[in-house]
Amino acid sequence: MSASTFRVAHPISGTRPAEESDTTPERVFVPRFPSLTTTVPKELVHRASVSEVMLTDWARVDDEHYTLAAQWPRGHSFFTNVDGCHDPLIAAETIRQAGILLAHAEFGVPLGHHFLVSDLSVHVEPRHIGVDWTPATLELQVTCSEVKLRGKNLLGFRISVEIRRDGRLAATGGGSLTCVTPRVYQRLRAGRLREDGMPQVIQLTAPEAPQVVGRNSPTDVVLSPIGQPNRWQLRVDTRHPVLFDHMVDHVPGMVLMEAARQAATATLGRASLPLDVISEFTRYVELDAPCLVEAQRLPASGHKESVLVTAYQNDALVFRCTVSLPSVTG
Repeated sequence: MSASTFRVAHPISGTRPAEESDTTPERVFVPRFPSLTTTVPKELVHRASVSEVMLTDWARVDDEHYTLAAQWPRGHSFFTNVDGCHDPLIAAETIRQAGILLAHAEFGVPLGHHFLVSDLSVHVEPRHIGVDWTPATLELQVTCSEVKLRGKNLLGFRISVEIRRDGRLAATGGGSLTCVTPRVYQRLRAGRLREDGMPQVIQLTAPEAPQVVGRNSPTDVVLSPIGQPNRWQLRVDTRHPVLFDHMVDHVPGMVLMEAARQAATATLGRASLPLDVISEFTRYVELDAPCLVEAQRLPASGHKESVLVTAYQNDALVFRCTVSLPSVTG
């Protein structure tokens, strides 16, 4: 389904920052042109750059089911092609954007609210995510479950996503998020910003060799060697235009998922297309303190080899992720 098949006009909820006293988000109408395709408003997926918006439209099926349209470019500055396929982490980013879009546009969460993602996973079908002569036009079937409301206000939900390309299942995944008002978020994150409003950031560390972690450019490496096997320090480069698309006061989840993918690549000694990336975020990862990343190779299962990646900050577990790649003989 192309984006142009969706309805010509539909309301977008919460398209202005809301004060804490707001009870009903403002609804405005955005004109739609049935013969043209564009991205959804970047504000609805928490992106500063239009070029980083993967979703192009959405439509409500019923209270629990939604159809979204997306597009993956043939080439991306960061989500680079792997084994002739689209990067599975671009699928994870698309799923992340789907949850935020629906929270704002269909569940009425005002802009300015924050989202805590506790888990995010993706599984890809390599046969159907190959890079073609044109960008990949995608249809997402999204199911919302475990919806928690306080009155009419959304507290959180879980999404399950099927991503189809030309009718074929290309990827599946999902995750859960919790909505946090600006006032509550300020309490949670008190003291994390300097007086000038900017975050405190640890000194940038040297990158691992790009070829070790499956990258071409050192600027895209998110691990720094510490002289110990299968252990690194998380490399936090807030100047990265994709991983840090806008100012944040903590390490984004996609940075951690990329760290897991790079750690798995280094542990297995080869760069290959991840089939599964299953992540759990247990705490905020702060920008101003070292974060230790560890990788442990798991017993092979079937035609997959898996690596468990964990991250610790101030001696506390902050992130865990299992990355599975096809086995050499699989």
